[in-house]
Amino acid sequence: MTPHKPVRLERHRPSGVATIVIDRPKARNAMSRVMWQEFDMCVRSVATDRSIRALVIDGGPQAFVSGADIGDFLAFAGAADGLAYEDSVGAALRAFEALPIVTIAAISGACTGGGVVLASACDLRYGSADARVGMPIARTLGNITNAANVARIAAVIGSSRALEWLVTARLVDAAAAERAGFFNAVFGSYEELQQHALATAEAIADNAPLTVRAAKEMVRRLREAARRDVDDRDLLELCYGSEDFREGAAAFIEKRSPDFRGR
Repeated sequence: MTPHKPVRLERHRPSGVATIVIDRPKARNAMSRVMWQEFDMCVRSVATDRSIRALVIDGGPQAFVSGADIGDFLAFAGAADGLAYEDSVGAALRAFEALPIVTIAAISGACTGGGVVLASACDLRYGSADARVGMPIARTLGNITNAANVARIAAVIGSSRALEWLVTARLVDAAAAERAGFFNAVFGSYEELQQHALATAEAIADNAPLTVRAAKEMVRRLREAARRDVDDRDLLELCYGSEDFREGAAAFIEKRSPDFRGR
């Protein structure tokens, strides 16, 4: 029997479309460090397969990605572990963004924390009506995502709204996320969402590949030019090295409200 893979690549030949499936429903697709490594391996496979001309990221009907696997955070000894974690995830996201094909996020259910970051790294985002989107870390963990991730989110919804999502920790429904510009379109059910995402990917795969590649690369370069090198290490250390972060991770596992004290 083939072992279950929580992150796997499925090719839809001969359509030229592939899907990276995130399949850990019991944890609402929370991404562990191992899952990020598996995601990176899938991306590398796509990068070397010239038959793939469009890529869908699909988490299934219950969740796209609900954030990080908090169990990983319990093993952190201090701020250095938090910085190493951000660096490793960042490397996977940069490789994903560098793919010369259009990437589409099919988002149903929970899309929070790292899910918002991954979706923002995609070129297009479609949602189902039951999607819930946001960055609740100020309420749950007490950490902070890095500047590159904030820039990814801000490129999609604007810097003011990105800040609002971070500091209020509120989740928004699919309609509000669409108004914010996060979703290109919203569909009534997961089945409709999946059908539209795959049909869009197939339509893109049928178009002139050099035009598609050039269009994507132009947008990527424009976004890259808008990003300035920001020294965020002190801010990451401030949060990942704090008592509040350790309390937030412990409270999450213990299913209680954290007692944040600002230290």
